[in-house]
Amino acid sequence: MARVLIVDDHPVVREGLSAMLSVQPDFEVVGEAGDGATAISMASELRPEVILMDLALPDMDGAEAIRRIRQADPAMRIVVLTAYDTDERIVEAVQAGAQGYLLKGAPREELFTALRVVHEGGSLLHPSIASRLLARVSQLLDHEQPVEPLTEREMEVLQLMAHGARNKNIASQLCITERTVKFHVAAIFQKLEAHSRTEALAKAVQRGLVHL
Repeated sequence: MARVLIVDDHPVVREGLSAMLSVQPDFEVVGEAGDGATAISMASELRPEVILMDLALPDMDGAEAIRRIRQADPAMRIVVLTAYDTDERIVEAVQAGAQGYLLKGAPREELFTALRVVHEGGSLLHPSIASRLLARVSQLLDHEQPVEPLTEREMEVLQLMAHGARNKNIASQLCITERTVKFHVAAIFQKLEAHSRTEALAKAVQRGLVHL
């Protein structure tokens, strides 16, 4: 069961999301927050496994809240659910550490899928968001210096990441330890200058290293 913290400044939205998730057998809503400071505090106190977060918060930008939460707990999984679809907000949220990005109004099944995928260690973006992110990353790459090439093993890990495999699954398929997988993932992040799997895969796609 995935323990979920809901962060949105509108009480009605929080209540609706909570009611919708509560009827799913694999979700447990452990708390609700209406601002960034409360979200940061509750994330530390309640230790949810996934945070469902809006970017429009009254006290700070949602990306900043994501950044602070991830600094305190790099393993925290976060799905953005927002009305913002501008390139800048998307890039900021992904760079801050969000593993999922959905627009409000998305079908409930799409939301459930995103939460499940992210909870299991994967990443999921709304199709329109993914295309915007890839286009923005492509623009950024035009001004970047070539990165250090990935090793053969790192390419194998990257390919499995592109198919949504978690570290545990990657370790099993490559017959290596999960610790070794984490080492390779860290090396991939460093070489691609990425801060999350989502950003790393976006850059890898633009460089032609993988195909989604």
